[in-house]
Amino acid sequence: MAKRIRNSASRGTMMSRQISGLRSMSSWWKNVEPAPKDPILGVTEAFLADPSPDKVNVGVGAYRDDNGKPVVLECVREAERRIAGTSFMEYLPMGGSVKMVDETLKLAYGDNSEFIKDKRIAAVQSLSGTGACRLFADFQKRFRPDSQIYIPVPTWSNHHNIWRDAQVTQKTYHYYHPETKGLDFSGLMDDVKNAPEGSFFLLHACAHNPTGVDPTEEQWREISQLFKAKNHFAFFDMAYQGFASGDPARDAKSIRIFLEDGHHIGISQSYAKNMGLYGQRVGCLSVLCEDEKQAVTVKSQLQQLARPMYSNPPLHGAQIVSTILGDPALKGLWLKEVKVMADRIIGMRTALRESLEKLGSPLSWEHVTKQIGMFCYSGMTPEQVDRLTSEYHIYMTRNGRISMAGVTTGNVGYLANAIHEVTKSS
Repeated sequence: MAKRIRNSASRGTMMSRQISGLRSMSSWWKNVEPAPKDPILGVTEAFLADPSPDKVNVGVGAYRDDNGKPVVLECVREAERRIAGTSFMEYLPMGGSVKMVDETLKLAYGDNSEFIKDKRIAAVQSLSGTGACRLFADFQKRFRPDSQIYIPVPTWSNHHNIWRDAQVTQKTYHYYHPETKGLDFSGLMDDVKNAPEGSFFLLHACAHNPTGVDPTEEQWREISQLFKAKNHFAFFDMAYQGFASGDPARDAKSIRIFLEDGHHIGISQSYAKNMGLYGQRVGCLSVLCEDEKQAVTVKSQLQQLARPMYSNPPLHGAQIVSTILGDPALKGLWLKEVKVMADRIIGMRTALRESLEKLGSPLSWEHVTKQIGMFCYSGMTPEQVDRLTSEYHIYMTRNGRISMAGVTTGNVGYLANAIHEVTKSS
């Protein structure tokens, strides 16, 4: 009897320990709080949940045709037809597709670039532009651990996340002027001048996100000269080459100016927008070095950073890009198609401005056509944006950024009327 009591007590102790262990395991994540919703992706979630037949989404950062539908370029379809069944599915090297990287460098640095010929560029395939920025941020932290990055106000919200998670100290510089809805050039130049010598600056090469406000060519030249005097490092995020003006060379003008002035720069490139390869995550990170030997060293370190992060980049999208850019006929087709996309965006800017002016809006909407690229920084307040959503089922980020790709000939009148109604008493 005593033995049974002892066994029962022993089992009770074991159960108590098991329960205690379960409690301990279940408490591992009790301090985890829900992450805040992404300000851009949250807009799409709200749009999809809205049952209204009149709803309009001008928050999405992806191209849509005039029917509001996603587009796959014909040059991409043809490249896929050529690729299908012709190769194995082996890993790419850590640095990615050499052919894709080579063709990508030509777009940024120029077909006849002396830097390419002299092998002075360290470059690796990246997970689109986000991955290129993150790789560079980690590279900056590892080899310039005491440096900081100057980021424009405003900027694409994920820029802050990228350099924060790489544990690089962030500073900001003036960029957008709310009153003029244009560039705060004097504020920008003052901040560049007052930054400690040898600072890192994040620059949008073209089609600044979210404002659509770019410096003029002459202003870029002045910025470059001041960077030279201060020995600053320029890191260009070029997410919209070709997509801004329809001309890839024109959209790379800021980079070419810095190269002409003798800067050693870094560049993030992406094919999400200009080839519509959003989900393929194809991009490139490049760093211009002093000579070939330094470029080999820097590339080895970029690959070393990539290894524990994702090991090597995906294959299919890189094959699409290298097939298109490596074939003169396909590249010519791409140049035509990217211009069609850019021209549609420009046309919608004109239509939106004209619609607002015809409604008798007391405000100036000149900035709508002065800005360039996918986004229009409308100047609307968060409260006005909230009214657009609650009263008219129009969705955009609360900073008033309109994705012009979501504007069509079918909804531009409705959009203009709604904007007029919420802004006419401003």
